[in-house]
Amino acid sequence: MTTGVRTVRVALIAPALGAELRGARFGDDHPLTEAELAPARALAAPRADRVLSAPSPRCRQTAGALGLVPDAVEPALADLDAGAWRGRPLAELAAAEPRSLAAWLSDPGFAPPGGESVTALLARVGRWLDALPADTGHLLAVAEPAAVRAAVVHALALPPAAFWRLDVAPLTATHLSGRAARWNLRCGAPLTAAT
Repeated sequence: MTTGVRTVRVALIAPALGAELRGARFGDDHPLTEAELAPARALAAPRADRVLSAPSPRCRQTAGALGLVPDAVEPALADLDAGAWRGRPLAELAAAEPRSLAAWLSDPGFAPPGGESVTALLARVGRWLDALPADTGHLLAVAEPAAVRAAVVHALALPPAAFWRLDVAPLTATHLSGRAARWNLRCGAPLTAAT
């Protein structure tokens, strides 16, 4: 007897590497340059029934460079809101606000001034993932690395502190598949060269 439960497949693609990630700077939504998008233009994205993009310029530009036309922009896949730390280099914060930075790196409930905690990010991404309908099919989303990490933590029911133990490389796909809120993970799959 068939229960009608279908598997949802989600491929989360991390955007191309831009200056803010290279410079270990909190996201400030700068667009990517043509040179930064060149590696994405040489790749092909997996096929999908539906395509989403996080709202940042780097995610939307990466989607375009991969030849994807997003059906929608998904706010749940946005970067962790760094509040007053937006645009500041990690090294600068380490010198100016060492206690606050240490708290942020060790306490998932700590939020930068005016920003979002890792716990809040996990809840935001988890709500989105859990709300995907059974008929979603194959969904592809170009998502901020922090959102990808949050999706993995949520999908595998890891403790919030595991967020800091995950790395998401640029232009890789993290695959989640599941049904009835039980997820499986295939991470770090490289995108293939465009033909």
